[in-house]
Amino acid sequence: MTIIETIHVRKSCRTYDDKAVEIEKLEELQSYTESSESPLFGAAPRFRLVGAGGEHAAALNKSVTYGLVSGARHFIIGAVAPGPKAMEDFGYCLEKRILRATSLGLGTCIMGGTFRRGPFADGIGLTEEELLPAVSPVGYPRARQSMRDGLFKTIAGSAGRKPWKDMFFLGDMGAALERNNAGAYAECLECVRLAPSALNRQPWRIIKDKRRNDFHFYLKRTPGYRIGFGKIELQNVDMGIALCHFELAARELGLEGAWVADEPSARPRGLEYTATWIDGGR
Repeated sequence: MTIIETIHVRKSCRTYDDKAVEIEKLEELQSYTESSESPLFGAAPRFRLVGAGGEHAAALNKSVTYGLVSGARHFIIGAVAPGPKAMEDFGYCLEKRILRATSLGLGTCIMGGTFRRGPFADGIGLTEEELLPAVSPVGYPRARQSMRDGLFKTIAGSAGRKPWKDMFFLGDMGAALERNNAGAYAECLECVRLAPSALNRQPWRIIKDKRRNDFHFYLKRTPGYRIGFGKIELQNVDMGIALCHFELAARELGLEGAWVADEPSARPRGLEYTATWIDGGR
């Protein structure tokens, strides 16, 4: 399965089957999850794949995730020290691990505000200097999802995605970017549209340069959503996920380019600048 295919089939799962994940898959996922890498903005997020059997697994599913997940025997836990663009780097790196799990036929669900951090902090050995922005259960999705899954999809609007005209623009926020004007990057933008986000808010807004295949990424913050999370900025994590989808799709399509943090002089009202993809073929 290609990266783009993986992005298209990925979906959040909260109810897991009793089937054990094969040791070979666990070893591959653990090796990838716990490997180090150089993210975009210089932060150093780290991740662990932890497993729990029997009664302990049931306790994690029920109390640690407030009963919003059932049947999961494994969790991806991530930590990062606070700093400029640390949340974006965290989301960028976490989503790579989510997609690797998806490519192995496993279900996941990024949880940023619906779990008790204490037990997961113990699982990763969280230091006083670190934050724990999100975790994800990992396992085989149950063939028939529970009412819980249906309820959350309804609440979050997960079954729907914003149309292109609400997220992607040409030159400025006054002109929607049509798919046929996105050229070779159309699929990259579609992969961003399919990215997961907290409560499916899809906070990314992308403005394509009129003359070049350069794409400016902005965050449109949801009013009031930051309350209760302290230094953890979940919508900034969402932006990192969007950057991940765009870049992975571009690389797979053979589109050369690089990320830069060079904000255009004209800032759109109500948006926060994240980064720009500079096309390497211009």
